[in-house]
Amino acid sequence: MVETRLIDGKAAAAALRQRVAAAAADLAARYATVPSLAAVLVGEDPASEIYVRSKAKATREAGLAGIEHRLPAATSEAELLRLIDTLNADPAIDGILVQLPLPPQINPQRVIEALDPAKDVDGFHPRNVGRLWSGGEALVPCTPWGALLLLRQAMGALAGADAVVIGRSNIVGKPMAALLLAENCSVTLAHSKSRDLPALARRADILVAAVGRAELVRGTWIKPGAVVIDVGINRLPGEGGKSRLVGDVAFAEAQGIAGAITPVPGGVGPMTIACLLRNTLLAACRRRGLPAPEV
Repeated sequence: MVETRLIDGKAAAAALRQRVAAAAADLAARYATVPSLAAVLVGEDPASEIYVRSKAKATREAGLAGIEHRLPAATSEAELLRLIDTLNADPAIDGILVQLPLPPQINPQRVIEALDPAKDVDGFHPRNVGRLWSGGEALVPCTPWGALLLLRQAMGALAGADAVVIGRSNIVGKPMAALLLAENCSVTLAHSKSRDLPALARRADILVAAVGRAELVRGTWIKPGAVVIDVGINRLPGEGGKSRLVGDVAFAEAQGIAGAITPVPGGVGPMTIACLLRNTLLAACRRRGLPAPEV
């Protein structure tokens, strides 16, 4: 048995948001520049509504400018693309966030590719993806960047560690693998078709679960002392008819085995919005040729 430390994503996110706010205040004082984020929400998905409200609140608290565009669910792809063209051309807008998922009549990949890569604060545009994998300057997807910051906090230097990422999505799994490679880890990108997934996971000094299946990763999958980053957010039935949030890792089973682990909620989740603010700040500086702050 080992003593399992909790990695406090709330505290790390609060500290990052404070650094962004301080850098934004300095940017305003020195260059009369206020970074601005345009959020686009199509339809009335309840989870997206909550997320956009949270982002708007965090944007204001960090001293950034926030603009919302709410479009009806029947909006056509052409209409959304026209709005994106307008935001791309607007010099006052530094970051553009199109909230996913989109209604079925809209192809999300076409929308992502229509964004100005310099304003793509989600980091999903193919140009940002290519720069991330090739080691260039990129806007990096927020959730994996937040996970990397938590890993650095928990472990210090990551070089030489064996890392296993379970999940190969474009949003988390693939960029997480790229970031870990850049940290000089030996990286295995595993997924639902991987043979003997438990054995792959047990090799990992760093185990990142980002597959979207509730408590898929059991305690027996975890190498003693490993650092576990649980990206999953899944709802299961709870007491009294209320749902409860769980991750992709069986948290109770991981206790006493993992060296450190992120809880759900309160782990990676809070870092996502904080890293979105960071990306908006970086985009504003890069677009204007200003020195980017260390945040």
